[in-house]
Amino acid sequence: MPEVYLHKTRKRRLEGSHPWIYASEIERVEGNPEPGAMVSVHNHVGMYLASGYYNAKSQITVRIMGYEPIEDTDTAFFVERFQRCQAHRVRFVAGESSYRVVFGEADFLPGLIVDKFENILVVQILTLGMDVRRQQIVDALVEVFQPQGIYERSDVSIRKLEGLEEVKGELYGDCPQHVQVLENGLKLEVDIIEGQKTGYFFDQRENRAAIEPLMKGWGKRSGINLQEVDAENGERQLLPVNANGKVVTFPLWDGATVLECFSHTGSFTLNACKYGAKKVTCLDISEHAIESARCNVELNGFEDRVEFVVADAFEYLREQVKGVEERKRRADSGSGKIDTSKPIASSGRSWDVVILDPPAFAKTRGAVEGACRGYKDINLQGMKLVNEGGYLVTASCSYHMKPELFLETIHAAATDARKVLRLIDFRAAGKDHPRILGVDEGNYLKFAIFEVRSRD
Repeated sequence: MPEVYLHKTRKRRLEGSHPWIYASEIERVEGNPEPGAMVSVHNHVGMYLASGYYNAKSQITVRIMGYEPIEDTDTAFFVERFQRCQAHRVRFVAGESSYRVVFGEADFLPGLIVDKFENILVVQILTLGMDVRRQQIVDALVEVFQPQGIYERSDVSIRKLEGLEEVKGELYGDCPQHVQVLENGLKLEVDIIEGQKTGYFFDQRENRAAIEPLMKGWGKRSGINLQEVDAENGERQLLPVNANGKVVTFPLWDGATVLECFSHTGSFTLNACKYGAKKVTCLDISEHAIESARCNVELNGFEDRVEFVVADAFEYLREQVKGVEERKRRADSGSGKIDTSKPIASSGRSWDVVILDPPAFAKTRGAVEGACRGYKDINLQGMKLVNEGGYLVTASCSYHMKPELFLETIHAAATDARKVLRLIDFRAAGKDHPRILGVDEGNYLKFAIFEVRSRD
């Protein structure tokens, strides 16, 4: 096996479990490895450290596959790795039949992503080292999972850094474009061919369920309280009664009003409805995404509670804030100071819960400053539209937006908005997206729930 020797002065990241070795860390290479070939990695005095695959065209020249000599990465090798991946998901995502089954470096399979949508597998092959093992990967997936089909979504620009072209298409069996899955007991139709990335984002599964406590307890704001009253059968029953003393028959009288921005497939909308939301506004700039969300809402019978908006989230939120502030000015002005004969240009709506789950604003380290402005702006507008004592649910999937910076940015937005935020919950990706300690790149998802109150 060819051998890679590392510089004496390098940082000891490999010993700290980081699986990437950059070209600048390599002192010499012995054995003339072919692109994608397995190599053994040694420190400057020749001590064996790990085994990985090699690509001289990539700045990440070696990606570690294990900490023992690996001479052959045949189908049997991948079968054993996939069985380990599946055992982890069976243990920690019990009861679910759709999830991320291979998460690259975190599953000791760098450059490989596999999502399981019921009996269909969707694969992303991101690196040369995995691309040259394509057939072994497919054969092993078939042996371990016995899928109906395997579809490849390697249509991502990161492959160009490895000297590879973007590709997509069927690798095995029969793959329909739309696959219906279950998550948190909800039905979703996933477009594996035209949907974002592999078609769906499993990493927010537990986070979507975390909004459950926010969805009920809002009836009192409307003057509705539970009271003992005489029912039609003559018995005393505890029923919701409004301020006029009338029994409220609307079953969702205690539910929240919710705005979900960047809805994609409408996954947070579905969970909001499941847990008792009264009315949900589901927004995305993509008509394709809204059609996907509409389909999923109808699949679950929630169409009477959901309205759909195709719009740019930044513009939509600013428009609503403008209307809210105009209404407040009119309410505070008394008579004669503002011409109230002129209609309010913006609708000026607010919600009990506002959910912001935007795409990554910072895909490189150099984009962080601009991303901070974007995250601050979207959260500033969002929290202004939360009813007093309501909740802001916000997330970032930008790795370069570190957790501390994410919270600092939201705090800065709250300061400008004259809001007090109380942090209720802070989470990362779900259990089917494990993270190796020492690999900061795996700590990409930040998810937070804040209670919002005004300082005025």
